[in-house]
Formats: sequence, structure tokens, C-alpha cells
Amino acid sequence: MSNFSKQDPLHGITLKIIVTELHEKYGWEELGQRIKIKCFTSDPSISSSLKFLRKTPWARSKVEALYIESK
Repeated sequence: MSNFSKQDPLHGITLKIIVTELHEKYGWEELGQRIKIKCFTSDPSISSSLKFLRKTPWARSKVEALYIESK
């Protein structure tokens, strides 16, 4: 099990934690500039972003990559 978590830097981290921490670090405006998706630029909120990202794998991948990069 410890080998799995070493291979997956997101192991045990929920999408809600990822979006919340990115929002706290960058704010909506900078997030929208870094990742050009409407859930960060048009009336953004944690809950609307989560709904969109859960349905959109390519956008979720970009958000996860930014989170890993920012750690």
C-alpha cells in the first residue's frame, strides 16, 4: 500500500481539497488565467467547479497537474 501512495501523489486527496487549496493559493482570477475553463472565470465557486471537474476528465487532469506542480 505504501508503494501505491509513493507512485500516486494525489492518493488520499479529494478533488474538493485540491480546488479549495488552489483557490486559497491563487484566487479565482489567477486560476482562470492558469487553466482557461469557465468554472474558474464565470461566476466561480467551489461547488460549481467541483460539479464541472467531476464530469470533465481533461479539465480535472489540468487541475490535478497544477496542484501537484504547486506543492
